[in-house]
Amino acid sequence: MKLAPRMERIAVETSFEVLVRAQALETQGRSIIHLEIGEPDFETPVHIVEAGKRALDEGWTHYGPTQGLPELRQAIASHVSQTRGISVGAERVCVVPGGKPIIFFPMLALLEEGDEVVYPNPGFPIYESMINFLGAKPVPIPLVEERGFSFDLNLFEDSLSDRTKLIILNSPQNPTGGVIPGEDIRAIAELVRDRDVMILSDEIYSRIYFGEPPLSISSLPGMLEKTIILDGFSKIYAMTGWRLGYGVMPLFLVDAVNKLMVNSNSCTASFTQRAGLAALTGPQDEAVNMVEQFRQRRDAFCARLNTLPGFRCPLPEGAFYAFPNIAGTGWKSKPLADALLDKAGVACLSGTSFGQYGEGYLRFSIANSFENLMEAVERIRRFLA
Repeated sequence: MKLAPRMERIAVETSFEVLVRAQALETQGRSIIHLEIGEPDFETPVHIVEAGKRALDEGWTHYGPTQGLPELRQAIASHVSQTRGISVGAERVCVVPGGKPIIFFPMLALLEEGDEVVYPNPGFPIYESMINFLGAKPVPIPLVEERGFSFDLNLFEDSLSDRTKLIILNSPQNPTGGVIPGEDIRAIAELVRDRDVMILSDEIYSRIYFGEPPLSISSLPGMLEKTIILDGFSKIYAMTGWRLGYGVMPLFLVDAVNKLMVNSNSCTASFTQRAGLAALTGPQDEAVNMVEQFRQRRDAFCARLNTLPGFRCPLPEGAFYAFPNIAGTGWKSKPLADALLDKAGVACLSGTSFGQYGEGYLRFSIANSFENLMEAVERIRRFLA
């Protein structure tokens, strides 16, 4: 028996592979500073944890509606309507276990073999993995460092064709921390408004920004019916292990996503949804404080990276990553990332983990203590010397 050929087209996340390598070194007694994994280093706020415990005690341990608990979907709809300046109801909301199903399920529902998908590169590797897995054609658009890691809009326009079925936007962005300027989002909307194309707007970092709030393309005229908003609880509430995400989408896609959800997961765990309800409707102080801590770390870490020979680190406008240009060191991205782990005890990711246009960059997660971030820079400095 052999695996189906399509399994050769599916990829993995390098961050988890590097984490395993780093942990193996730790078991040998090595000191490793973990800047590879993309999750907050903060604990889930206590009131959310208590809501999860209470839900278990109250018996929220059984099947729930495939689309999600009505009260949570209503809270999500209210939150999205307020934060994006749009009007959506609970009927447009699908609650899923983590954010990735809102990448996979809409792609399964929309794409046929040979359809083209335009997406950012470097970008979250699951985009390209799912495009290839489904037999669609990936059309990567390089992000431009000089434009704050936004697109070259002329190149973006030239990449659109009659076969373009889906466009992926991610702002704030993983891995660069870039926020697409509002004028670029408006220009993209003008280019696609009259096309038969859908937008997957990955907004999982929408509340982690350090300047102007990111603009959701869904808020622009004519775009709500063409947009799938991906968001969730993992990043802003430090709930990565709870596996709780959601999508907001046109009704014709809701039915399709529900079919795929019931065929794969039946439903999202009921007690985690009760915790999510507490997250959205409860105090936001810890989330706000976390973002401020990320801002302080960003400022200091990027300033220190810029003192390293051959490093040039733009100041990211969102998320919790630094994405320095390391071309001046003379190293390629993957060999340098490997050497920093093996020789310096600093775990980070090669820019090429996020696509071909990530060559010449490294990604560091700043989701670690201020002290560890400063020590990581000094370890890199000693290694380069």
